[in-house]
This record gives sequence, C-alpha cells and structure tokens, in this order.
Amino acid sequence: MPQTTSGLLPAYLIVGADDLKRARSMTRLKARLDEGFAAFNLDQRVSSSDLEPMDIISSLNTLPMGDVFRLVMIERAEKLPKPVSEAIITYLADPNPACVLCLVAEGLPKNTRLYKAVAKVGKQAIVDCTPKKRWELPPLVVKMAQSQGIRMDQAAATELVSRVGESTTMIDAQLKVLCQYCRDAGVITVADVEQHITRTAEVKPWDFLDAVCARDAAKALTLYRLMQNPSQVALCSLLAGRLRELVCARSLAARGQTGSLATELGKQAWQVKNHAAWARRFPEGALERALVSCARCERALKSGSDADATFTRLVIETCA
Repeated sequence: MPQTTSGLLPAYLIVGADDLKRARSMTRLKARLDEGFAAFNLDQRVSSSDLEPMDIISSLNTLPMGDVFRLVMIERAEKLPKPVSEAIITYLADPNPACVLCLVAEGLPKNTRLYKAVAKVGKQAIVDCTPKKRWELPPLVVKMAQSQGIRMDQAAATELVSRVGESTTMIDAQLKVLCQYCRDAGVITVADVEQHITRTAEVKPWDFLDAVCARDAAKALTLYRLMQNPSQVALCSLLAGRLRELVCARSLAARGQTGSLATELGKQAWQVKNHAAWARRFPEGALERALVSCARCERALKSGSDADATFTRLVIETCA
C-alpha cells in the first residue's frame, strides 16, 4: 500500500503496555503536523461505546486544512465497538491519501481482523510498545539518564527500578527529579537514589535475595522490613534455594565451567549473571553453614518460635 501525501503510512497501530513508549510514539506522530493547523487537522478520540462508524469514517475522509495531512488518533483501540472496527477495516482497503489513522492500544491480539488490517498497510505500521522485562530496565534507565546529559551506573539504575517499579512513566518522572538534584555533580549514584526517591513499589523477594547474596545485611533487613506481611517460611525456602545455586556456581567456577551455570540450573543466563560474583563473597564453608542455618530457621519457624526474630537472625548470620 502506498504512503500518504505526507510520506507516512495511511495507518499505524501503537500497541503495547509500555505507557511511556506509547506516549512518545504518539507525540512524535503529532509533531509531524503543522502547529498552525493542528487544531483543525488533529482528531483525537478515546474509544467508547457511543462511537459511530460513519462519524469515524467521515473524519478519516476529511481533507486537511492548510497542511499535507490530517491525523485521526483513536486511543484504547482494543475497546472499539465491533461496527467501528469493521468500518475501519473496510476503510483501510482504500484509505484517504491525505489522512493518517493512528490506533493506540495497550493490547490487541495479532490474530484479530483489525490488527491484521493495519499490519497489511506496511512493515512499519505496527509500533511495538511491549514493555521490557525487569532485568532489561536498568540498562534502559542508564541510557535515559545519558539522554538527559547525566551519568548513572547500573547499580543506581537497578536501585531506581527497585524503588519505583517497572512503569517506564514512573521511572522517567523520578529520573527527572534525580537529574535536578544531581545536575551539578553530573552523576547519579545509589546514594542519590536512596536519598531522593521514596520507595513506592512493593519489595520483590528477589530484591531481598540479591541483597543477602551481596552480603549487605543493612539493605537486606531494610527490604525485609518493607515487605507487606511477608511469609518467613517462604522467604527461608527461597533463600535456601538461592544459596544452593551459589554453591553450584562456586563448584562450576572451580572447574572453569561458569558458562554452563544457567544450563545446569535450568535458568536463563540473565537470571544467574551475578551468581559467580556473589559466590566469591562467601569464604570457604560459609555457604554450607548458611544452608544449615536455613534448615535450623525453618524448623524453628514451623515449631512456633518468634518468626520475625528468628528470620532476622538468619539474615544477619548469612550476611555476617
């Protein structure tokens, strides 16, 4: 299908749960309009049950005023009424060359007729805004900081993600706050994140486990205290499992086979990328003693001892 008179495709689908990427993609597209005529040539709507097919098609077929193209943007496209989506599918078979349709959706299955109709428009018609996995976020945050002219190392980025969660919009907002505080220094450190960013995301068990593996008792206990109604028995089991993984990592490292750790544990490489370094933090025999402590802690917890005091003692012993 040919491009419109603006050089853009006749239709785009901005789809995915990464709200920041969706917002930026929409902004870039709207920026292509002539500012002086944007009020006339931008028809921006949110899907609702009262949308009428003929109203949408009429807007799509309207010629632009004083500009090279008209932009019709419909958010929450996954909620479009069936008659409207069918009308759009029919329209896309012969679209107005002076108009660009932009559908925005948090999620729209690839097997739907609407998705297929937009995808048929061109290779670039689908703008993928699938959110990154949690482990992919810190490198992204580092790049986001660089784009604002400030340095940020991986540890600081990881701490920011841990504190605000995985919403890129929240990360972007808090990163801007950090940039204001740290502009003169030119760098954002872990201490800066801890000082200026309040934790709003619920503590994840793996954040706690990472702190214990790094033998950072203060951080591990802080995270433990921030957990909402934690199960000490479950945490003890998770910690024992992680310690066994470190024993395996140390054993493979001794044989020069660190690269096979992920395969041996049945995990992805990113899940064990720090295991070898963590294992080296424990002196000879410390991991085995920690496993014995875990078994002792679990027995005590199940026999009715003070759960908080018993588990806190385990964390301190493991990190000591």
